[in-house]
Amino acid sequence: MSNGLTAPAIRVESDKDLSNAMVELGFDNPRPILVILGGAAKMSETDLSRLRSLFVNVLAPLVAELGASVVDGGTDFGVMQMIGQARAQISAQFDLIGVTPVGKVALPNQPIPEEVSALEPNHSHFVLIPGSDWGDESPWLANVATAIAKGAPSVAVLVNGGEISRKDVSESHKANRTVLAVPGSGRLADTLSATLRGENTDEGAKELVASGLVQILDFKESFDSLTHLIKSYLG
Repeated sequence: MSNGLTAPAIRVESDKDLSNAMVELGFDNPRPILVILGGAAKMSETDLSRLRSLFVNVLAPLVAELGASVVDGGTDFGVMQMIGQARAQISAQFDLIGVTPVGKVALPNQPIPEEVSALEPNHSHFVLIPGSDWGDESPWLANVATAIAKGAPSVAVLVNGGEISRKDVSESHKANRTVLAVPGSGRLADTLSATLRGENTDEGAKELVASGLVQILDFKESFDSLTHLIKSYLG
């Protein structure tokens, strides 16, 4: 990784191998899971600062307190970068697992893909899944979270996000996992939040919201309120 550190990684070829692969990676005990979805594109500096505070003051400390783990896309960008940096900033030791298409990362002794994405250096583990396009990881994000939770509570937080995030939310629903959309962060999260308030006519968003598994996480509320809300799903 960019900081010269190494992290355990495992390559999984089939969903049927996932449970055994997670045990091999060291995840043999149930624990709550927080899934991070989306991005941080086109956000104002004020909102980006508030969002970083959400990760540093709410998400990372709560995960550490509950003995939970985090699953995300693993690259050094947007919300994946934010949770990695938050973990490092508070010196937390919780497991932070990146799920990334194998065709998007440079691996030792392997041909380098045409478009390489840097892995976020504060992640503790990586799961490399089949594929060479973003979006290939969508079902795997949901399934890795389920395999590691082993029946323990889980919830996803959606920040911003585009078309790939729609796939992520849909896959979370297939796993019966609630998605907390962050209004004010832009794009899909705003669309879903508006749909929940009855202010949007996006048919795709209406379909996602109709599941009953989308709720709002307003990052402009007090940190105590946000902590209480997320803990109600994970605690």
